[in-house]
This record gives sequence, structure tokens and C-alpha cells, in this order.
Amino acid sequence: MGDLSSAFIYLVQPWPLFLVCLGTALGIIVGAIPGLTGAMLIALALPMTFAMSGVDAMVLLVSMYVGSISGGLISATILRMPGTPASMMTTFDGYPLARSGQPGRALGLGISASFIGGLVSWIFLVTLSRPMADLSTRLGPFEYFSLVLVALVLITAVSDGSLMRGLLSGCLGLLAAMPGASPATGQLRWTFGLSELNDGLKLLPVLIGLFAVSQVIHDIVYLDQQAQRIKVVSKGMFLRLADWKAQAVNLIRSSLIGTWVGILPGIGANIGSVMAYSAAKNMSKTPEKFGHGSEEGIVASEAANNATVGGALIPLIAMGIPGSVIDAILLGALVIHGLTPGPLLFEHNPEVIYTMMAAVFLANGFMFLFMVFSAGWLSRLADVPRWLLLPAVLVFCVVGSYALANRMFDVGVMLAFGVIGFALERMKIPLAPFVIGFVLAPLAEANLGAGLMASGGSFWPLATRPLSLMLCLLSLLLLLWPIFQRARQKWMPRTA
Repeated sequence: MGDLSSAFIYLVQPWPLFLVCLGTALGIIVGAIPGLTGAMLIALALPMTFAMSGVDAMVLLVSMYVGSISGGLISATILRMPGTPASMMTTFDGYPLARSGQPGRALGLGISASFIGGLVSWIFLVTLSRPMADLSTRLGPFEYFSLVLVALVLITAVSDGSLMRGLLSGCLGLLAAMPGASPATGQLRWTFGLSELNDGLKLLPVLIGLFAVSQVIHDIVYLDQQAQRIKVVSKGMFLRLADWKAQAVNLIRSSLIGTWVGILPGIGANIGSVMAYSAAKNMSKTPEKFGHGSEEGIVASEAANNATVGGALIPLIAMGIPGSVIDAILLGALVIHGLTPGPLLFEHNPEVIYTMMAAVFLANGFMFLFMVFSAGWLSRLADVPRWLLLPAVLVFCVVGSYALANRMFDVGVMLAFGVIGFALERMKIPLAPFVIGFVLAPLAEANLGAGLMASGGSFWPLATRPLSLMLCLLSLLLLLWPIFQRARQKWMPRTA
């Protein structure tokens, strides 16, 4: 607790506190504008942190993470357009409740639930990260490779309910990580004679291309889309004690679901909110109200999606395995700032970890205050003309990619992956498995290479070491389970 207390003392100083407030506010603003995402904001902000220390950079980026997940509920409630995919379920009940003359209450429920969800997951983040990191230091290279394999399979198996699309996206991410020097042997491969590819494709241009440039292209294509807007009033924004009592069980259950889903690699906040929403509906005394302005539905969705933030940071901090797309970007940020993600981060740079934890707590508190007192103003952000916004975003994309190594090659990579990202989304192929496959591929290859060198080239330790065998079998089960379910669904009607 001493390290955490020191982190809080550091964060209440003017500059770090300013970074928390700035990051959270920017995250909320971007989250409130439909079409802009937290991943896009953090990818664009990453080059701007080059001049900062690693601690301050992570404070800013983590605060953006918390703010961007929360801000999506504004446009979801006022416009029926989720600012982020994580707020998708909030549109089902937030918009009908707002249209019925209670926009303040709809926003108040969402903001309060986001705050509680964030706090519950923060408790798990603080209590589980260190034990998981200690456990992971006992893993050998084969066990670590098997663990990464589980993460990769989980990502593909749950991606938007489509196993094949998830697998395809994950494999494309693995292929994109191949050019450059092998992390196991150091030999060059797939460079096509380009010396710029000797170090492989850089994470930052790939991320900016996939999440920012592809979004700009998407918004240009759908520039004429408009939505009906509801005027926000503050009446009902603050919940009464009776409201807290009525929603207590729903709040805790949804927060726990969100935290657990966040811990599982690659599932993300949108799946967490869907699962919590479904659980709330199944256990509600008035399930018929869901989809028509149910207060329970708003609370479940927002508590769960914010809880995934703390949950997803647990495997990132403890093992260096990203739990979501934004976590993959944060992983890249750690590497860019010279920090080694994973269990050794606790040993070498504990101040970074505990400052990140404290920043999550403070960002949640600032998010609550900022959104309660500026909800009316925030709701007008959706009126910002696209023709004004998109060129500015594109300029930031180019500057951010070029600033990484001062070479136009990275700008070209960014534009190419912008087109690739847009094409993948048009084909309904999720981007999350692509990015996480791209990030995890070198980790898997390095550990497999180290294991093979230790075993004299034998793969048998994957099956003879108990933990490695268990993780491999779990990967196989996770991969085959959706196929089995699909076959069972086809077979059942014929036998009924």
C-alpha cells in the first residue's frame, strides 16, 4: 500500500493532476462524438507523449482510456448513436428514457453507474495484479507461449460471434508482424529488399492507420448521416438514496461481470455490456421494460463497460498481455517509453504500475464530476461539422506517424493500414484480433524460440509440462467449442 500511497501523493501535484484531468476530459469529449473512438484518440496522442517521462505518459493515456469509455453514453442517450461501441446497449434504454422527457435522469443513471463500475474494477485491479504477476514469473517459455496461445484463441473465438472472421483477422495480424528480424533468431525475413522493414512494421503507424485513418475514410463515405437530437436538462441528474438502493444489486453484479470480461483477453467493453445487460434482463422483475427506457438496462450497460477498463488492465500489468485494443496500444506505449511490459515491470518500474492504478481511480472521480456538471455542453459536441473535424484528425495522423522516426515510410504504412482497416470493417472483419495478433506474435515467437533452444529443438515440453499441456488443451477446447455449438444447433432441429 505504501507504493500506491506514494502514487496518489505524486498525482495530486499540479502537473500530473492536470494530465489526469486533461486526459479524462479529452477522452469524454472524443467518446461523446459519434465516429471518434478512444483507440483513435490514444493512438493519436501517443506521439505527443514522446517528450514526457514514461510515468506521465501512462497517466495521460490511462486517463483518456477511462474518459473515452464513459463519454460514449452521452451520444447514445441523446442521439441514439453510441459514441463508442461499448455504449451500444445504452442506446436501447437511454434514448427512449430521454425521449420520454427524462434526459437528465437517463444521463444521471449512466454516469453514476459508470462511476461505480470503474471503482469496483479498480479494487480488483489493485488486489489481483501483484499476485498474478508473481505467478507469471514462475512460468517458463513453453508455459508463456501456451498462455499467449490461449489469449489468441480467446480473441478469435469471441470476436463478434464469428469464429472464422476472428481467425482470419488474427492470422492477418500475425502475418503483419512477420516482416523484419525474427525475435527468436535475429534473421531478416519478408523485407522485400526494403531496409525500412529491417525493424518490422512499427506499431504506432499501424494503429493510427487502422483506427484513425480508417475512421476518417468511413466518416467521409457516410458524411451525410444525421440524427435527431434531444435537448438536455439537468432535472433528475442526481440520484436519490432510494435510487441507489434499488439499483445496488444490479450495479454490483454488472460491475463484476464487466471486470471479469475485461480480464479475458480480446473480449472488450462492448461484450461486457451485452452480457451484463442480458443478465439484468433475465433477473429483472420487469423484463418487458428493457428496450423501452428501462433504468436497469442503462445501469447494467454503463456499469459493465466501465468495469472492463480496470479488468482489462490486470493482464496487461501482470503479464504484458493486452485485454483489449486500447490495452494493446498502451502496451506499445510502454515499449516506446523504454519500459518492459509484463511481470518484471513490478520489479523494475513499480512506480509506473502504481501510478497507473492511482490514475484510474482519480480519472473515475474526475469523470463523474466533469460529466455531471457539463452534460448539456457535451451533448452539443455531436453538432461539430464533419468537414471541419476530419481534416484536422488527418493532419494529426500524418504528424503522429512521421514524428515516430522522422521518415515518410511510416506515413505510407499508416495510409496503407487505413485503407486495410476500412476494407476489413466493410467486410465485417473485426480489427481487435488483427491488432492483438500483431502485438502478441513477437511475444509468442520469442518464447517458443527460447523454449526450443532450451529443449534442443523438441516440442515435447508443450505436452509434458503440466501447466503448458493444460493451457494447450484449453486453447483447443476454446477453439472447438463454437464449432461444436454451431453443429449442435444445426443438428437439434432435425431431431426435434
